[in-house]
Amino acid sequence: MGKVIVVASGKGGTGKTTVVANLGATLAMEGQRTLVVDMDLDLYLGLESNVVYDVSDVMNGVCRIKQALIKDKSFPGLYLMAASPKRADGEITPLHMKVLCEKLRGQFDYIIVDGPAGIDDGLAVASAGADMAVVVVSPDYAAARDGEMVRLVLKEMGIERVGFVVNKLNMEMIRKGFAPDVSEIVRGFQRELLGVIQYDENISISTNLGVPVVFMRETYIADNFRKISRRIAEY
Repeated sequence: MGKVIVVASGKGGTGKTTVVANLGATLAMEGQRTLVVDMDLDLYLGLESNVVYDVSDVMNGVCRIKQALIKDKSFPGLYLMAASPKRADGEITPLHMKVLCEKLRGQFDYIIVDGPAGIDDGLAVASAGADMAVVVVSPDYAAARDGEMVRLVLKEMGIERVGFVVNKLNMEMIRKGFAPDVSEIVRGFQRELLGVIQYDENISISTNLGVPVVFMRETYIADNFRKISRRIAEY
């Protein structure tokens, strides 16, 4: 049975969706049949023009699951289920999501749900069928505090396994004293730390091109994502 992972953040701007896209691509390259479910309207895998049916259509019986799956030709084994661009509040409930995830478990090794930023009702929906959560934080005190709040909310929802990824770590800013050291940021969740992704302009370039940066396999960024994916498998 597949593992369902919700990826969340306490605020926007942490690079959560970039982490989702690259984590999904990494798992697919590792031979895992992987589905990314976009619940945040912001996923860039270069597949937007292929969207016909979305997650709301599946949940409301407009189409079958198979019809809403978009295959990524660059990463065999990677699929996308797109978010609904016009979803009305309350149209998709936690029960809808839980039922969908149960159906998807039999078809995929990993189902990665890109949840919305913050702790509103959208997080409750995105997390409903999850076995574990990955909280993405940027390397600043406010993001770390928000991440801690997300962890508490997720645990209240019954998700006990919560790991953290620190994204956009700028070593030059740290050396100049303009940003806190990573040890200060992770102090509250060091045991749950899954990995650190350094700031790199190639990540922004690849996102704009609609190609996950891990497509360049022999890079330190791709290696970092491989390590994160293995820790998730063991978590």
